[in-house]
Amino acid sequence: MRQLLAWTLAAAAALAAAPTAPAARPHCPRLTTSWHGDNRARLQRVIDARGTCSGHTGAVAAFDWDNTVTKNDVTDATLSWALRHDRLPRPARWKDTSAWLTEAADRALTAACGTGAGAPLRTSAEPRCTDEILEIRENATTMSGAPAFAGHWNHRRTVPQYAWVPQLFAGRTPAELASYARAARREALAAPVGATRVLGTHTVPAYVRPYGQMRDLIRTLHRAGFRVYVVSAGAEPVTEVWSKGVGVDAAHTIAIRPVLDRRGRITTRDEGCGGVPATRGAVIPHIDGKRCWINQEVYGVRGAAAWQRQPWRRRPALAAGDADTDVTFVGDATGAHLVIDRGKPELMCRAYDDADGRWLVNPMFIDPLPRRTTPYPCSATAWTAPDGTPGPLLRPDGSVVPDQAGRTT
Repeated sequence: MRQLLAWTLAAAAALAAAPTAPAARPHCPRLTTSWHGDNRARLQRVIDARGTCSGHTGAVAAFDWDNTVTKNDVTDATLSWALRHDRLPRPARWKDTSAWLTEAADRALTAACGTGAGAPLRTSAEPRCTDEILEIRENATTMSGAPAFAGHWNHRRTVPQYAWVPQLFAGRTPAELASYARAARREALAAPVGATRVLGTHTVPAYVRPYGQMRDLIRTLHRAGFRVYVVSAGAEPVTEVWSKGVGVDAAHTIAIRPVLDRRGRITTRDEGCGGVPATRGAVIPHIDGKRCWINQEVYGVRGAAAWQRQPWRRRPALAAGDADTDVTFVGDATGAHLVIDRGKPELMCRAYDDADGRWLVNPMFIDPLPRRTTPYPCSATAWTAPDGTPGPLLRPDGSVVPDQAGRTT
């Protein structure tokens, strides 16, 4: 008995002393495409730290769409297709299409396009009408140079000409608008990179391309257990058609959401955010509006609190954008602020100041901008106030961000 006990104790001691096999390492999805500088490695570190590689799931990644995930604007591509195929409905009065449309714009559109609800606009055969619509969309002026919008709006919550595009489709259904977007998508993907077309006297891009690097990043984030969202200042029925192509479904796509009438048709009113009810475009996913929509739709924050920066666990781990309209939600990210360099001052000032060491700047993957030769005016005019006046950009501690030189090629 004593010998049996001794053998048992010895065996137990041997088992205790033997090295244990390491725990199986969770799968670590890897990025596979090339990025500027060390951006790929830095993105990979965030994916590894906040995803399945570290035993986590459910972190949020949020992406702007136009010129962030794609080269060129998909809402503009859809508008271009609609203008060439006579799909815009003729309004009873052009003044009804926007709360801020000026008398000058109303006169210009009426003269070039006519009025009278019911029949579609014959823009394919009316280049003057096409010109007025495109000029207002692109530059917020009429072809004669008169301001197209006037009045009061919060410049960190909306841009009238952005809100105006869905309003132009008032009377159509979301399904009809989505069908235009699908047709435009087929056309834009088939066109060669660099292709343009002339509409009226405007030369516009004829192609759109999802960036391979962004497609790979989104796919890798999904595999690593992230919840991936698109947040765009485009029309939601249009953005949903495109986001599906990179694996982001409609439930994870946030854009301008038109209010529908009783027949299910688009109106000139949009859904609200942060305690602001439906309006005629006063609150869209634009600058602070993108933060509001993410807080409300992703994290369930309601009322005025949705406009405020949330605690660390209620913010995206990774956020990506290309323009000043993205600066607030990209800055809210806790792991990486990814910027596609299109030379937009407020965003680039934040990125190059790099206050928390987590900003990543990447040139556009197609036709990148040349290196900027003059500094960004961060200390003077890079920030846009709610009333639209420019001013110095401040850090959270109140200090002024100094002017920044462009550093990507």
